[in-house]
Amino acid sequence: MSTATSAPSPAGFAEPAPSALLLLGRGVDLASERGVECVGDLPSPSDPDLVERARVARAALGDRAFILGHHYQRDEVIDFADVTGDSFKLAREAAARPDAEFVIFCGVHFMAESADILTSDTQQVILPDLAAGCSMADMAAIDQVEDAWDVLVDAGVAESTVPVTYMNSTAAIKAFTGRHGGTICTSSNAHVALRWAFDQVGGVDGTGKVLFMPDQHLGRNTAVLELGLSLDDCVVFDPRKPNGGLTTEELKAARMILWRGHCSVHGRFSERNVTDIRAAAPGVTVLVHPECKHEVVNAADMVGSTEYIIRALDAAPAGSVWAIGTELNLVRRLAAAHPDKQVHYLDSTVCFCSTMNRIDLPHLVWAMESLVAGRTVNQIVVDADDAHWARVALDQMLALPGY
Repeated sequence: MSTATSAPSPAGFAEPAPSALLLLGRGVDLASERGVECVGDLPSPSDPDLVERARVARAALGDRAFILGHHYQRDEVIDFADVTGDSFKLAREAAARPDAEFVIFCGVHFMAESADILTSDTQQVILPDLAAGCSMADMAAIDQVEDAWDVLVDAGVAESTVPVTYMNSTAAIKAFTGRHGGTICTSSNAHVALRWAFDQVGGVDGTGKVLFMPDQHLGRNTAVLELGLSLDDCVVFDPRKPNGGLTTEELKAARMILWRGHCSVHGRFSERNVTDIRAAAPGVTVLVHPECKHEVVNAADMVGSTEYIIRALDAAPAGSVWAIGTELNLVRRLAAAHPDKQVHYLDSTVCFCSTMNRIDLPHLVWAMESLVAGRTVNQIVVDADDAHWARVALDQMLALPGY
Protein backbone atom coordinates (compact mmCIF):
# COMPACT_ATOMS: atom_id res chain seq x y z
CA MET A 1 0.00 0.00 0.00
CA SER A 2 1.33 3.41 -0.92
CA THR A 3 2.02 6.00 1.73
CA ALA A 4 1.02 9.65 1.68
CA THR A 5 2.82 11.17 4.63
CA SER A 6 3.92 14.13 2.57
CA ALA A 7 0.42 15.14 1.49
CA PRO A 8 -1.01 18.19 3.24
CA SER A 9 -3.69 17.53 5.85
CA PRO A 10 -7.13 18.99 5.03
CA ALA A 11 -8.39 21.66 7.39
CA GLY A 12 -10.30 20.18 10.31
CA PHE A 13 -8.72 16.73 10.07
CA ALA A 14 -6.02 15.01 12.04
CA GLU A 15 -2.65 14.36 10.45
CA PRO A 16 -2.90 11.70 7.73
CA ALA A 17 -2.26 8.11 8.72
CA PRO A 18 0.81 6.33 7.32
CA SER A 19 -1.59 4.63 4.90
CA ALA A 20 -2.87 6.65 1.96
CA LEU A 21 -6.16 4.86 2.50
CA LEU A 22 -6.93 6.88 5.62
CA LEU A 23 -5.84 10.31 4.42
CA LEU A 24 -9.16 11.85 5.47
CA GLY A 25 -10.14 9.20 7.94
CA ARG A 26 -8.35 9.85 11.22
CA GLY A 27 -10.58 12.63 12.42
CA VAL A 28 -13.70 13.20 14.48
CA ASP A 29 -16.91 14.37 12.83
CA LEU A 30 -19.52 15.04 15.50
CA ALA A 31 -22.03 16.00 12.82
CA SER A 32 -21.80 12.57 11.26
CA GLU A 33 -24.48 9.92 11.51
CA ARG A 34 -22.92 8.34 14.59
CA GLY A 35 -20.96 11.35 15.80
CA VAL A 36 -17.98 9.32 16.94
CA GLU A 37 -14.34 8.82 16.21
CA CYS A 38 -13.75 5.90 13.85
CA VAL A 39 -10.09 4.98 13.47
CA GLY A 40 -10.64 2.51 10.66
CA ASP A 41 -9.81 -0.68 12.53
CA LEU A 42 -12.02 -3.60 13.47
CA PRO A 43 -11.37 -5.58 16.67
CA SER A 44 -9.63 -8.91 16.33
CA PRO A 45 -11.67 -12.04 17.02
CA SER A 46 -11.81 -12.56 20.77
CA ASP A 47 -11.05 -16.27 20.48
CA PRO A 48 -7.55 -16.93 19.06
CA ASP A 49 -8.70 -20.43 18.03
CA LEU A 50 -11.52 -19.15 15.82
CA VAL A 51 -9.59 -19.33 12.56
CA GLU A 52 -8.60 -22.93 13.19
CA ARG A 53 -12.13 -23.83 14.25
CA ALA A 54 -13.43 -22.25 11.05
CA ARG A 55 -10.99 -24.30 8.97
CA VAL A 56 -12.01 -27.53 10.68
CA ALA A 57 -15.72 -26.85 10.29
CA ARG A 58 -15.34 -25.79 6.67
CA ALA A 59 -13.42 -28.96 5.86
CA ALA A 60 -16.04 -31.09 7.60
CA LEU A 61 -18.85 -29.56 5.56
CA GLY A 62 -16.98 -30.00 2.28
CA ASP A 63 -19.13 -29.78 -0.84
CA ARG A 64 -22.31 -29.83 1.25
CA ALA A 65 -21.81 -26.11 1.88
CA PHE A 66 -21.25 -23.16 -0.43
CA ILE A 67 -20.14 -19.92 1.22
CA LEU A 68 -20.91 -16.54 -0.36
CA GLY A 69 -19.00 -13.42 0.68
CA HIS A 70 -20.26 -9.96 -0.21
CA HIS A 71 -17.65 -7.37 -1.20
CA TYR A 72 -18.37 -5.36 1.96
CA GLN A 73 -17.53 -8.20 4.35
CA ARG A 74 -14.48 -8.06 6.57
CA ASP A 75 -11.37 -9.96 5.47
CA GLU A 76 -11.63 -12.66 8.14
CA VAL A 77 -14.95 -13.71 6.60
CA ILE A 78 -13.90 -13.29 2.96
CA ASP A 79 -11.03 -15.71 3.66
CA PHE A 80 -13.59 -18.53 3.93
CA ALA A 81 -15.83 -17.50 1.02
CA ASP A 82 -15.99 -19.77 -2.01
CA VAL A 83 -16.96 -16.79 -4.16
CA THR A 84 -17.18 -13.03 -3.63
CA GLY A 85 -19.32 -10.47 -5.39
CA ASP A 86 -22.31 -8.17 -5.16
CA SER A 87 -25.67 -9.35 -3.89
CA PHE A 88 -27.36 -10.58 -7.06
CA LYS A 89 -24.22 -12.13 -8.49
CA LEU A 90 -23.86 -14.16 -5.30
CA ALA A 91 -27.48 -15.30 -5.37
CA ARG A 92 -27.06 -16.48 -8.96
CA GLU A 93 -23.81 -18.25 -8.04
CA ALA A 94 -25.71 -20.14 -5.36
CA ALA A 95 -28.44 -21.12 -7.83
CA ALA A 96 -25.75 -22.44 -10.17
CA ARG A 97 -24.64 -24.94 -7.52
CA PRO A 98 -27.73 -27.07 -6.89
CA ASP A 99 -25.69 -29.84 -5.30
CA ALA A 100 -24.77 -27.63 -2.33
CA GLU A 101 -27.09 -28.57 0.53
CA PHE A 102 -26.29 -25.41 2.49
CA VAL A 103 -25.77 -21.90 1.12
CA ILE A 104 -24.12 -19.78 3.80
CA PHE A 105 -24.66 -16.15 2.81
CA CYS A 106 -22.20 -13.77 4.40
CA GLY A 107 -24.12 -10.62 3.59
CA VAL A 108 -27.36 -9.09 4.83
CA HIS A 109 -30.93 -10.32 5.09
CA PHE A 110 -32.35 -9.20 1.73
CA MET A 111 -29.42 -10.86 -0.05
CA ALA A 112 -30.12 -14.18 1.64
CA GLU A 113 -33.78 -13.81 0.62
CA SER A 114 -32.74 -13.42 -3.02
CA ALA A 115 -30.64 -16.55 -2.73
CA ASP A 116 -33.58 -18.48 -1.29
CA ILE A 117 -35.80 -17.27 -4.16
CA LEU A 118 -33.32 -18.38 -6.82
CA THR A 119 -32.09 -21.66 -5.32
CA SER A 120 -33.92 -24.99 -5.33
CA ASP A 121 -36.28 -26.20 -2.60
CA THR A 122 -33.69 -28.77 -1.54
CA GLN A 123 -31.15 -26.10 -0.64
CA GLN A 124 -31.11 -24.26 2.68
CA VAL A 125 -29.92 -20.66 2.83
CA ILE A 126 -28.21 -19.72 6.10
CA LEU A 127 -27.56 -16.17 7.37
CA PRO A 128 -24.98 -16.40 10.19
CA ASP A 129 -26.57 -13.50 12.10
CA LEU A 130 -30.27 -12.74 11.64
CA ALA A 131 -29.62 -9.19 12.87
CA ALA A 132 -27.57 -8.48 9.74
CA GLY A 133 -30.16 -6.37 8.00
CA CYS A 134 -29.97 -3.39 5.67
CA SER A 135 -31.05 0.07 6.75
CA MET A 136 -31.97 0.99 3.19
CA ALA A 137 -34.14 -2.09 2.68
CA ASP A 138 -35.80 -1.44 6.04
CA MET A 139 -36.83 2.05 4.88
CA ALA A 140 -39.51 0.51 2.65
CA ALA A 141 -41.90 -1.77 4.55
CA ILE A 142 -44.53 -3.61 2.55
CA ASP A 143 -47.47 -1.96 4.33
CA GLN A 144 -45.97 1.47 3.59
CA VAL A 145 -45.53 0.61 -0.08
CA GLU A 146 -49.07 -0.71 -0.40
CA ASP A 147 -50.38 2.46 1.24
CA ALA A 148 -48.28 4.53 -1.17
CA TRP A 149 -49.79 2.71 -4.13
CA ASP A 150 -53.24 3.55 -2.78
CA VAL A 151 -52.17 7.21 -2.77
CA LEU A 152 -51.21 6.89 -6.45
CA VAL A 153 -54.54 5.25 -7.20
CA ASP A 154 -56.43 8.06 -5.47
CA ALA A 155 -54.38 10.62 -7.41
CA GLY A 156 -55.29 8.91 -10.67
CA VAL A 157 -51.70 8.12 -11.66
CA ALA A 158 -51.26 4.46 -10.69
CA GLU A 159 -52.24 3.14 -14.13
CA SER A 160 -49.48 5.18 -15.73
CA THR A 161 -46.85 4.28 -13.09
CA VAL A 162 -44.43 1.35 -13.26
CA PRO A 163 -42.56 0.29 -10.10
CA VAL A 164 -38.83 -0.26 -10.37
CA THR A 165 -37.24 -1.70 -7.26
CA TYR A 166 -33.56 -1.75 -6.45
CA MET A 167 -32.05 -5.10 -5.55
CA ASN A 168 -31.43 -3.76 -2.04
CA SER A 169 -35.00 -4.40 -0.94
CA THR A 170 -36.96 -7.07 0.89
CA ALA A 171 -38.56 -10.02 -0.85
CA ALA A 172 -41.98 -8.55 -0.04
CA ILE A 173 -41.16 -5.34 -1.93
CA LYS A 174 -39.77 -7.31 -4.88
CA ALA A 175 -43.01 -9.33 -4.89
CA PHE A 176 -45.05 -6.12 -4.87
CA THR A 177 -43.07 -5.01 -7.91
CA GLY A 178 -43.78 -8.27 -9.71
CA ARG A 179 -47.50 -8.08 -8.96
CA HIS A 180 -47.66 -4.56 -10.43
CA GLY A 181 -45.81 -5.29 -13.65
CA GLY A 182 -42.48 -3.76 -12.69
CA THR A 183 -38.88 -4.90 -12.63
CA ILE A 184 -35.91 -5.16 -10.30
CA CYS A 185 -32.64 -3.36 -11.06
CA THR A 186 -29.07 -3.31 -9.86
CA SER A 187 -26.81 -0.29 -9.68
CA SER A 188 -25.22 -1.53 -12.92
CA ASN A 189 -28.40 -1.73 -15.00
CA ALA A 190 -30.66 0.89 -13.38
CA HIS A 191 -30.62 3.01 -16.55
CA VAL A 192 -31.76 0.05 -18.67
CA ALA A 193 -34.48 -0.84 -16.17
CA LEU A 194 -35.75 2.74 -16.03
CA ARG A 195 -35.81 3.07 -19.78
CA TRP A 196 -37.76 -0.20 -20.04
CA ALA A 197 -40.21 1.00 -17.39
CA PHE A 198 -40.82 4.31 -19.16
CA ASP A 199 -41.33 2.45 -22.43
CA GLN A 200 -44.26 0.64 -20.81
CA VAL A 201 -46.02 3.99 -20.28
CA GLY A 202 -45.19 6.01 -23.37
CA GLY A 203 -41.43 6.46 -23.23
CA VAL A 204 -39.00 8.77 -21.43
CA ASP A 205 -40.42 11.79 -23.29
CA GLY A 206 -44.01 10.91 -22.46
CA THR A 207 -46.09 11.46 -19.35
CA GLY A 208 -45.79 8.07 -17.64
CA LYS A 209 -44.09 7.65 -14.30
CA VAL A 210 -41.77 5.37 -12.37
CA LEU A 211 -42.08 4.62 -8.68
CA PHE A 212 -38.46 3.95 -7.72
CA MET A 213 -37.72 2.16 -4.42
CA PRO A 214 -36.09 2.26 -1.97
CA ASP A 215 -32.99 4.36 -2.75
CA GLN A 216 -33.85 7.88 -3.85
CA HIS A 217 -30.25 8.73 -4.77
CA LEU A 218 -29.74 5.90 -7.27
CA GLY A 219 -33.10 6.72 -8.85
CA ARG A 220 -32.40 10.45 -9.08
CA ASN A 221 -28.84 10.05 -10.35
CA THR A 222 -29.87 7.57 -13.02
CA ALA A 223 -32.90 9.55 -14.22
CA VAL A 224 -31.07 12.87 -14.43
CA LEU A 225 -27.58 11.86 -15.51
CA GLU A 226 -28.39 8.93 -17.80
CA LEU A 227 -31.95 9.44 -19.04
CA GLY A 228 -31.91 13.21 -19.41
CA LEU A 229 -34.73 14.00 -17.01
CA SER A 230 -34.46 17.05 -14.76
CA LEU A 231 -34.43 17.41 -11.00
CA ASP A 232 -37.82 19.07 -11.35
CA ASP A 233 -39.14 15.81 -12.81
CA CYS A 234 -38.34 14.07 -9.52
CA VAL A 235 -40.36 14.13 -6.31
CA VAL A 236 -39.66 12.31 -3.05
CA PHE A 237 -42.41 10.21 -1.49
CA ASP A 238 -42.06 10.19 2.30
CA PRO A 239 -44.04 7.25 3.74
CA ARG A 240 -44.11 8.91 7.16
CA LYS A 241 -46.16 11.85 5.89
CA PRO A 242 -49.81 11.93 4.76
CA ASN A 243 -49.96 11.28 1.01
CA GLY A 244 -46.19 10.98 1.04
CA GLY A 245 -45.91 14.69 1.69
CA LEU A 246 -47.02 15.40 -1.89
CA THR A 247 -50.05 17.01 -3.45
CA THR A 248 -52.07 15.40 -6.21
CA GLU A 249 -50.75 18.04 -8.60
CA GLU A 250 -47.15 17.21 -7.70
CA LEU A 251 -47.76 13.51 -8.28
CA LYS A 252 -49.39 14.19 -11.64
CA ALA A 253 -46.53 16.43 -12.77
CA ALA A 254 -43.72 14.10 -11.63
CA ARG A 255 -41.94 11.59 -13.85
CA MET A 256 -39.85 9.97 -11.10
CA ILE A 257 -41.53 9.26 -7.76
CA LEU A 258 -38.58 8.50 -5.51
CA TRP A 259 -39.01 6.61 -2.26
CA ARG A 260 -37.48 8.41 0.70
CA GLY A 261 -34.72 5.90 1.37
CA HIS A 262 -30.95 5.87 1.23
CA CYS A 263 -27.83 3.87 2.06
CA SER A 264 -26.43 4.77 5.47
CA VAL A 265 -22.88 4.29 4.17
CA HIS A 266 -23.05 6.00 0.78
CA GLY A 267 -25.27 8.75 2.12
CA ARG A 268 -22.43 9.88 4.40
CA PHE A 269 -20.18 11.12 1.60
CA SER A 270 -20.37 14.84 1.04
CA GLU A 271 -19.34 17.39 -1.55
CA ARG A 272 -16.87 18.73 1.01
CA ASN A 273 -15.19 15.30 1.12
CA VAL A 274 -14.55 15.64 -2.60
CA THR A 275 -13.19 19.16 -2.22
CA ASP A 276 -10.92 18.14 0.67
CA ILE A 277 -9.46 15.10 -1.06
CA ARG A 278 -8.68 17.12 -4.18
CA ALA A 279 -6.74 19.58 -2.02
CA ALA A 280 -4.96 16.83 -0.09
CA ALA A 281 -4.13 14.54 -3.03
CA PRO A 282 -3.41 16.49 -6.23
CA GLY A 283 -4.26 14.57 -9.37
CA VAL A 284 -6.72 12.32 -7.59
CA THR A 285 -9.54 10.62 -9.49
CA VAL A 286 -12.70 10.56 -7.39
CA LEU A 287 -14.80 7.44 -8.01
CA VAL A 288 -18.11 7.03 -6.18
CA HIS A 289 -21.05 4.66 -6.03
CA PRO A 290 -24.35 5.88 -7.57
CA GLU A 291 -26.05 5.50 -4.17
CA CYS A 292 -24.23 8.71 -3.18
CA LYS A 293 -26.07 12.03 -3.08
CA HIS A 294 -26.59 13.85 -6.36
CA GLU A 295 -24.18 16.66 -5.50
CA VAL A 296 -21.45 14.13 -4.65
CA VAL A 297 -21.93 12.26 -7.92
CA ASN A 298 -21.78 15.58 -9.81
CA ALA A 299 -18.55 16.52 -8.03
CA ALA A 300 -16.89 13.14 -8.69
CA ASP A 301 -14.91 12.17 -11.76
CA MET A 302 -16.42 8.73 -12.18
CA VAL A 303 -19.48 6.91 -10.86
CA GLY A 304 -20.31 3.23 -10.96
CA SER A 305 -21.41 0.07 -9.21
CA THR A 306 -19.26 -2.00 -6.91
CA GLU A 307 -18.15 -4.22 -9.77
CA TYR A 308 -17.40 -1.12 -11.86
CA ILE A 309 -15.24 0.30 -9.06
CA ILE A 310 -13.28 -2.94 -8.83
CA ARG A 311 -12.72 -3.08 -12.59
CA ALA A 312 -11.66 0.57 -12.68
CA LEU A 313 -8.95 -0.01 -10.06
CA ASP A 314 -7.80 -3.18 -11.79
CA ALA A 315 -7.36 -1.27 -15.06
CA ALA A 316 -5.80 1.85 -13.54
CA PRO A 317 -2.13 2.59 -14.30
CA ALA A 318 0.55 2.28 -11.66
CA GLY A 319 1.13 5.50 -9.76
CA SER A 320 -2.43 6.75 -10.23
CA VAL A 321 -4.24 8.32 -7.29
CA TRP A 322 -7.81 7.40 -6.36
CA ALA A 323 -10.41 8.38 -3.80
CA ILE A 324 -13.21 5.84 -3.51
CA GLY A 325 -16.67 6.60 -2.16
CA THR A 326 -18.03 3.23 -1.08
CA GLU A 327 -17.91 0.85 1.90
CA LEU A 328 -14.59 0.79 3.72
CA ASN A 329 -13.97 -2.98 3.78
CA LEU A 330 -13.97 -3.00 -0.01
CA VAL A 331 -11.79 0.12 -0.25
CA ARG A 332 -9.25 -1.40 2.15
CA ARG A 333 -9.19 -4.59 0.10
CA LEU A 334 -8.67 -2.61 -3.11
CA ALA A 335 -5.83 -0.66 -1.51
CA ALA A 336 -4.13 -3.88 -0.43
CA ALA A 337 -4.58 -5.41 -3.88
CA HIS A 338 -3.06 -2.37 -5.62
CA PRO A 339 0.08 -1.34 -3.71
CA ASP A 340 1.34 0.43 -6.84
CA LYS A 341 -1.51 2.96 -6.60
CA GLN A 342 -2.63 5.44 -3.99
CA VAL A 343 -6.10 4.47 -2.82
CA HIS A 344 -7.86 6.89 -0.47
CA TYR A 345 -11.13 6.48 1.38
CA LEU A 346 -13.40 9.44 0.66
CA ASP A 347 -15.21 9.87 3.98
CA SER A 348 -14.03 12.29 6.65
CA THR A 349 -14.56 9.68 9.38
CA VAL A 350 -13.96 6.00 8.83
CA CYS A 351 -17.03 3.89 9.59
CA PHE A 352 -17.97 0.47 8.32
CA CYS A 353 -21.42 -0.75 7.32
CA SER A 354 -22.58 -1.74 10.79
CA THR A 355 -25.17 -4.27 9.65
CA MET A 356 -22.90 -5.99 7.13
CA ASN A 357 -20.22 -6.28 9.79
CA ARG A 358 -22.53 -8.26 12.07
CA ILE A 359 -21.43 -11.23 9.99
CA ASP A 360 -18.14 -11.80 11.75
CA LEU A 361 -15.96 -14.85 12.29
CA PRO A 362 -17.65 -15.92 15.55
CA HIS A 363 -21.06 -16.00 13.85
CA LEU A 364 -19.70 -17.81 10.80
CA VAL A 365 -17.97 -20.41 12.96
CA TRP A 366 -21.13 -20.92 15.01
CA ALA A 367 -23.21 -21.42 11.87
CA MET A 368 -20.76 -23.89 10.34
CA GLU A 369 -20.23 -25.86 13.54
CA SER A 370 -23.99 -26.08 14.02
CA LEU A 371 -24.39 -27.52 10.53
CA VAL A 372 -21.61 -30.01 11.18
CA ALA A 373 -23.46 -31.09 14.32
CA GLY A 374 -26.66 -31.58 12.33
CA ARG A 375 -28.44 -28.41 13.47
CA THR A 376 -29.74 -26.03 10.82
CA VAL A 377 -29.62 -22.49 12.20
CA ASN A 378 -30.85 -19.14 10.89
CA GLN A 379 -32.42 -20.56 7.75
CA ILE A 380 -33.96 -17.90 5.50
CA VAL A 381 -37.26 -18.98 3.96
CA VAL A 382 -39.29 -16.62 1.76
CA ASP A 383 -43.08 -17.01 1.68
CA ALA A 384 -44.05 -19.06 -1.40
CA ASP A 385 -46.34 -16.42 -2.90
CA ASP A 386 -43.82 -13.65 -2.33
CA ALA A 387 -41.10 -15.85 -3.80
CA HIS A 388 -43.20 -16.42 -6.95
CA TRP A 389 -43.91 -12.75 -7.62
CA ALA A 390 -40.41 -11.65 -6.66
CA ARG A 391 -39.10 -14.18 -9.16
CA VAL A 392 -41.41 -12.65 -11.80
CA ALA A 393 -39.81 -9.24 -11.18
CA LEU A 394 -36.31 -10.71 -11.16
CA ASP A 395 -36.96 -12.60 -14.40
CA GLN A 396 -38.11 -9.34 -15.97
CA MET A 397 -34.77 -7.81 -15.02
CA LEU A 398 -32.92 -10.75 -16.53
CA ALA A 399 -34.89 -10.21 -19.76
CA LEU A 400 -33.76 -6.58 -20.06
CA PRO A 401 -31.50 -5.72 -23.00
CA GLY A 402 -27.83 -6.29 -22.39
CA TYR A 403 -28.17 -8.10 -19.10
